[in-house]
Amino acid sequence: MKGIILAGGKGTRLEPFTKLLNKHLLPVGGDPMIYWPINKLKEAGITDILIVTNNQHLRSFQEILGQGEELGVKLSYTIQSEKGGGIADALASAKDFVDDQCIVLLGDNLFDDDLRPYINEFQNQPQGAKVLLKEVNDPERYGIALLDEVNHSIISIVEKPKIPKSNFCVTGIYLYNKEVFDLIDLIKPSSRGEKEITDINNLYIKRKELKFDILKSWWLDAGTHESLFKANKHFYERS
Repeated sequence: MKGIILAGGKGTRLEPFTKLLNKHLLPVGGDPMIYWPINKLKEAGITDILIVTNNQHLRSFQEILGQGEELGVKLSYTIQSEKGGGIADALASAKDFVDDQCIVLLGDNLFDDDLRPYINEFQNQPQGAKVLLKEVNDPERYGIALLDEVNHSIISIVEKPKIPKSNFCVTGIYLYNKEVFDLIDLIKPSSRGEKEITDINNLYIKRKELKFDILKSWWLDAGTHESLFKANKHFYERS
């Protein structure tokens, strides 16, 4: 299995810093933010990793990370669409990198859970995809999963609902088979002009091929000034 880290985007919620620097290179616990998802993949035995970023920041990533030698991994890079067409569109840039299965991380999602148990379960799935959920206090900010707890399945996922029907958000940790790239071609941009990863996951739900697990430990979307502060506090206190 190969790993993909999506590290593009404009990072507007973290301006003015992101006017000069990609948000995934901002410091978290003494390291660039992107070190943490790289290390989580390495910890799980995944060392062949593709970083998807934008043309403006590609050189910065290459200068800081190189080919991953210092981190004990093999890094490749690719450029997402200059249109910034959403998470699914960024993932489409990795099509030629994936042979069979892949794990996709959003570079600003930071967490403590070991990925190995989730990866092992996914590799035993006959088909489809898996997402990792986390219970949150502000569900209107995320893609929210409505669960059928009896059958341990997801009924639907709604992106940033005004009236959330649950508190379980879909974190930026996704496991897909290669068919995900065919599904990306099928969906149309949303009203935001983006190809939504939620639409991809809902297609898997319709096919009864989307599994889930719930993260047991700390998780954070470090995309705002407040959450970036919380991330730094967490990692400094942990060390």
